Amino acid sequence: MKITMVIPTYNEKENLPKLVKEVLALPLEDIHVLIVDDNSPDGTGELAEKLRTEYNDRIHCLHRAGKMGLGSAYREGFKMAMDEGADYIGQMDADFSHPIDKIPEMAKALSDAHLVIGSRYVKGGALDEDWPFYRKWLSGFGNAYARFILGLPNKDVTGGFKMWRRETLEAMPMDTIKSNGYVFQVEMNYVASKLGCKIVEIPIYFKERTMGKSKMNLKISIEAAWRTIALRFMHNDVKKVF
Repeated sequence: MKITMVIPTYNEKENLPKLVKEVLALPLEDIHVLIVDDNSPDGTGELAEKLRTEYNDRIHCLHRAGKMGLGSAYREGFKMAMDEGADYIGQMDADFSHPIDKIPEMAKALSDAHLVIGSRYVKGGALDEDWPFYRKWLSGFGNAYARFILGLPNKDVTGGFKMWRRETLEAMPMDTIKSNGYVFQVEMNYVASKLGCKIVEIPIYFKERTMGKSKMNLKISIEAAWRTIALRFMHNDVKKVF
């Protein structure tokens, strides 16, 4: 079973070598990393190419012309991963906020699911205890807001630590997935739910990034709020297939 972890990057040069090393050291027989870099000014893309040479065929690189958004990075990354024969396609951040050691558990759970989510909001999941109260509140509110507006069954609808079966992504109408910020995660969950996907959530501890700067800001949060409402009126043609 070939697993490819799709990792979008923008100025993640500090994190990339350690991240790649830890992912590829997991006790999984056939795991690969696909780095989708948006022409990072700090040289992340060039470093990715060096790592590709070091790890041979286990690292793949997709270089884009500039900062084109998280959603489009994942859409292009998913397509490339499937074109290269991945059976399971994972997605994660490059900042160590997602626990790498949970990937084997997610892969195991995916044998009986269409989508597995690393969840902060199921029993056993948690946010970094060092986060200030307002950040925890904003995260929890944004998640509850999206669940309520869209009627989603899973507990964590805004997180970006996931693993998909190939056939699940093949069934997704990717040309209609238009979100290009953090609300991309919500839209993908919404469409997966409408397709009738079996979604399993694995509890994770969501850690504050150890290096670099978070890309989340007020503008992105506001965009996510109004785009979530817009999603309520989109994808009416999606039919249950699972």
